[in-house]
Amino acid sequence: MRYRSLQQCVEDLQSNGHLLRIEQPMDPYLEAAAIHRRVFAAGGPALLFQQVRGCRFPMVSNLFGTMERIRFMFRGGLEAVQQLVALRSQPTEIFQRPWRYLGAPRSALSMLPVRVRRGPVLAHRTTISQLPQLHSWPGDGGPFITLPQVYSEHVAQPGWRGSNLGMYRVQLAGKSYVADQEIGLHYQIHRSIGVHHAAALRQGQPFRVNIFVGGPPAMTVAAVMPLPEGMSELTFAGALGRRRVRMMYPAGELPIHAETDFCITGVVEPDRLEPEGPFGDHLGYYSLEHPFPVLRVEKVYHRSGAIWPFTVVGRPPQEDTLLGQLIHELTGPLIPAVLPGVQAVHAVDAAGVHPLLLAIGSERYQPFLADERPQELLTQAHAILGQGQLSLAKYLMIVAGHDGRLDIQDVAGFFAHVLRRADWNRDLHFQTQTTIDTLDYSGVGLNAGSKVVMAARGPARFALATELPPNLALPDGFREPRVVLPGVLAIMGPPCPAPAWDTAAATQARLNQPAEVAAAMERFCQSFDQASSINAFRWIVIVDDSQFVSEAVRNFIWVTFTRSNPASDIYGIQSFISEKHWGCRGALVIDARSKPHHAPVLEEDPDITRRVEALATAGGPLHGII
Repeated sequence: MRYRSLQQCVEDLQSNGHLLRIEQPMDPYLEAAAIHRRVFAAGGPALLFQQVRGCRFPMVSNLFGTMERIRFMFRGGLEAVQQLVALRSQPTEIFQRPWRYLGAPRSALSMLPVRVRRGPVLAHRTTISQLPQLHSWPGDGGPFITLPQVYSEHVAQPGWRGSNLGMYRVQLAGKSYVADQEIGLHYQIHRSIGVHHAAALRQGQPFRVNIFVGGPPAMTVAAVMPLPEGMSELTFAGALGRRRVRMMYPAGELPIHAETDFCITGVVEPDRLEPEGPFGDHLGYYSLEHPFPVLRVEKVYHRSGAIWPFTVVGRPPQEDTLLGQLIHELTGPLIPAVLPGVQAVHAVDAAGVHPLLLAIGSERYQPFLADERPQELLTQAHAILGQGQLSLAKYLMIVAGHDGRLDIQDVAGFFAHVLRRADWNRDLHFQTQTTIDTLDYSGVGLNAGSKVVMAARGPARFALATELPPNLALPDGFREPRVVLPGVLAIMGPPCPAPAWDTAAATQARLNQPAEVAAAMERFCQSFDQASSINAFRWIVIVDDSQFVSEAVRNFIWVTFTRSNPASDIYGIQSFISEKHWGCRGALVIDARSKPHHAPVLEEDPDITRRVEALATAGGPLHGII
């Protein structure tokens, strides 16, 4: 569907049963977000909040809440993008089967933005405080834009070809910002806006930024696509929306998307950072307050009938889970072309995407040798960790594709495949003092932590226990062992001090961790030897609540990979260091307890929960929906 505007999309969704209008007043402080979470979890429709307390603009959410709705909105566009991706990965296909690509030239033309003189977004002006003040979680440091399209250009390469359109949350108010004049601009490590910002600082030029909110939904999807550096997201939006993106070029300003609902223009103040956050984030924890750039607001435009789109993030799955699935569908076929020998990659959503990456690779170079050590797999693992946002992976498990048919989306099956083959004596490869996701607080500081590659090839060598060994004796403080998966055991460990809200306190707690936390883990591992029956489980995870972890694979994945930093939290029974290589002869042990330097877990306000549940009773707007 070639949507010209968000309004047209909303009308199309409603007329086809994909959208619910909520007419009674709703509060943007916690209530709207809680409603969104319930409706998303129920697989419900998109939501149009027609009356927003304290604001004259309606809000829409859950646009991307089901794959059915995504495919409906982009009918025709998804097929066009998939054709272009297929041609990129296998260019000779167009000569071998030209009838399959008859629409490719038209799709290519739609990728070129078109210059226009005027646009609907310039119809009206407003201020930051008159925009919807969305708070998603009780601990949020202020209202945020959660579906922004942040547009920037390279000062040495002005124009859309050198532009970046990214989705970086924007804090509209807080203790550090002058009301209606300043807003907080958060962007994570390995994002192209950072390249633009650095170039502007080097050249001593103003770093201008435009923030678009709304418009045709293809622009929102484009803003989250992990495109190669130097490729404009505007081209992708045109192909997906099957319509060229309309851009205006005001004198002395950055280009403005003519058909967006809102546009905030401004300049990032040089060398000025202010505390931004906290914010309830997509790993399921708060990202804490940290210094980030400040945007000095110049103008706030909006079109007639403007609608404010928003989403809510938190512990997966959330709406961004579906966007991640869409990204995988569109970009998955490119993996073998970009990473030779790599057959498939899966960023596991249940872990918050970046903490856990699964990959299927190849061992091709010396097939005449019977050596079962991972070799080419390690080369491919380093290539993966050097590729764009894949470089943020904290745990990378990679296996050889010729060792049996394996569904990379089946996390439990993938785990079993690895545990039956990986030798903890040799197949653990660490990277220390490196970068991890900005939102991950398991490491040693902001953006700082470690990585581990777990490589496995060859036939199955290890049996995986599915029952507790009889008379299993655990050291003092460790209790309630529970089987999670074949070969995986969860054990409740001694509690650590509670996480700290304050960033400085969390930093101090991190520095003190070895004395307070590591001793218990060392004591646990030293209680067993290589002959101990507990080694029937190849992977042991020490947690705060073993029952919760064992109830579902998604619980195990979330706890294990969001609450551990490989270099500091991986232990082993009968561990050793040989030629600076760490390994263990018995079970691998991971400390996934909540530690003092970790960020707090997201929890709803109980009063808000009760208020939203009341909306589902007979006669309420959510009756029959949640």
